[in-house]
Amino acid sequence: MSLPERREDIGVSAMSGDKFAPRPQGRASGISLFRPGQPAPETAVTYDLATGREIFSAALPAPVLNPGRVWESLGPVQLSGEHLAGNGLFPASSSEPAAAAFDQLRSRLLHGLAQKGWRRIAITSPTHGCGKSLVATNLALALARRPASRTVLIDLDLRRPRLADLLGIADAPPLEDFLTGEQPLEGVFRRFGRTLALGLNGTPVEMASELLHSPDTMQALSAMTEQLDPEVVLCDLPPALVGDDVLAMAPALDAVLLVTDGTRSTPDEIRACERMFDSRLPLLGVVLNRAQEKAARRFGYGRS
Repeated sequence: MSLPERREDIGVSAMSGDKFAPRPQGRASGISLFRPGQPAPETAVTYDLATGREIFSAALPAPVLNPGRVWESLGPVQLSGEHLAGNGLFPASSSEPAAAAFDQLRSRLLHGLAQKGWRRIAITSPTHGCGKSLVATNLALALARRPASRTVLIDLDLRRPRLADLLGIADAPPLEDFLTGEQPLEGVFRRFGRTLALGLNGTPVEMASELLHSPDTMQALSAMTEQLDPEVVLCDLPPALVGDDVLAMAPALDAVLLVTDGTRSTPDEIRACERMFDSRLPLLGVVLNRAQEKAARRFGYGRS
């Protein structure tokens, strides 16, 4: 491949007289243990022990969030090095030229995000078969190799989910359950090592575009970003020219990274993507996949 140029979560108890009434520890289905509560804050009440009269009351602070604890709540996954290598993935540093290319892409991406204050990046392509999921996964693995970092990779190509197969995870839950609020984040997302959270999808979604348009989906993705507080969120989305999924996600994104195929993507397709993103989503860069080095030199990272 060639490259173109804490908060703490605390339990709150209500005080009645001189006794504490602990908050129930259970939670309703679909409500994250770490999501800030919707009810009004509980009230701490102080009584005069001699007369039993209330002398002071004040709202208790709302529970606060510790992203580190949220990360620890995600179920860990073990990935087969042999399976990853067979799919062209690099979970560890490597002398392979392709791995070095993804490290370069990582550095350029981080530099671009730091300049703009962005972190939510869509990865798409003009059409199917350009290798966008491979690029998204390798970029996520490269980002996650940085110590003490936090990267999220989420499979939002809902009609044709690919990431679980690439990573060799056979029992990925339905991501739709998280996007609709049926399941909490920690019931669906998993963690590879300490630095990569995976929002994988084991069940294709027929009404994918409609789900991405839903306010529930926007709320779920916003809550995910708040709870995990990652440095980078990579969203593997469907090809831009085959539907409106990318545009449906625009309110939840900061920019888009376009993956093109040196053997099939045409200049007209790339220009069509640029017109689609214009004034809607900043085009952070273009990755030319499956290209000879001579052809790759004609492209630069970012827009000219």
